[in-house]
Amino acid sequence: MDTSPKYALETLAVRAGQERSQFNEHSEALYLTSSFVFTTAAQAAARFSGEEEGNVYSRFTNPTVSAFQHRLAALEGAEACVATASGMSAILSLVMALCSSGDHIVASTGLFGATQQLLGTILPRFGIGTSFVAQTDVAAWQAAMRPETKLFFLETPSNPLTEIADIAALVRVAHAQGVLVAVDNCFCTPILQRPLDLGADLVVHSATKFLDGQGRVLGGAVAGPKKLTDEVFKFLRTAGPTLSAFNAWVLLKGLETLHIRLEAQSSRALQLALWLEKHPRVRRVYYPGLPSHPQFDLARRQQKSGGAIVSFVVDGARAEAWKVVDSCRLLSITANLGDTKTTLTHPASTTHARITPEQRAAAGIGEDLLRIAVGLEAVVDLQNDLDSGLSSI
Repeated sequence: MDTSPKYALETLAVRAGQERSQFNEHSEALYLTSSFVFTTAAQAAARFSGEEEGNVYSRFTNPTVSAFQHRLAALEGAEACVATASGMSAILSLVMALCSSGDHIVASTGLFGATQQLLGTILPRFGIGTSFVAQTDVAAWQAAMRPETKLFFLETPSNPLTEIADIAALVRVAHAQGVLVAVDNCFCTPILQRPLDLGADLVVHSATKFLDGQGRVLGGAVAGPKKLTDEVFKFLRTAGPTLSAFNAWVLLKGLETLHIRLEAQSSRALQLALWLEKHPRVRRVYYPGLPSHPQFDLARRQQKSGGAIVSFVVDGARAEAWKVVDSCRLLSITANLGDTKTTLTHPASTTHARITPEQRAAAGIGEDLLRIAVGLEAVVDLQNDLDSGLSSI
């Protein structure tokens, strides 16, 4: 399909990337094969060397995976995309492809816990250091830069406090020193936010979340200009953090409904956030669509809506937060997000449990904090389920 700008995002999410086989199937084909056959030895040599385009081995080339990559690239407005086995493998692939021992990264304190672990604990063992700064303090990002700084890495909105980074402002700071900017767009997806349009160099996804949308498979992706994604592809070809063809096919199906899901889930999230803000047992609500959010005006400029993630502080500490969680009978107690089923988690003891108490404090994650990823259930049912726990503390 022609993916020129004349097509809206809704159309690209359904149509982009499909190439029909000789059987002229309507739905995307699923190519479950580890390798591909060549017509001659010369063709095999040309494929392996890269002189001839085409599929070689499903560790790095597969038609179903390619369809997913083309579709996501079209949605993000990217020249190219490389799919990976998970969101974390996408981040690892990006860093390993673009950074070397001695390089330095500046990243937000508001990153997902596993991302903080990767950047702050694992990568330093290989000579790649990271300085963590406040998500919303542009001056702090600039002050943390060094001559060896290679990359700004941010996740906006942040997980779980939904802090909004000013992408355009950080791009200006980074690019003035020749530093790349990568944005984890997991919470918004290209339906609500397109970081490349704001000047970012690369976009990272955990496709496991909203892109799938029904909690079925793992997946990840890095999208951006081909000169950068080619480096990511080289790492993937050798190291093999590969997206399976089956998972890619499921993700293609997920993308088809991404637009209508995000709109519906964001609408429900705003309704739930407004209700929580008035609840007597809730001390604070974090949601970019609320006027009370510190970056409300920035979110309105940068995003199409507040998204589907709502975090809130209960009246109490861990015991009270856990009581709310344990009282729920409808909401799923799981750390995954982006599902059509609403999920509830206690970040301090789940998604951010492996970082230090000092890191959690710097990120603003207390024992009284809960995070909801709003699905497609009726809002009144979600309210009643939460109220059973909130009213008991």
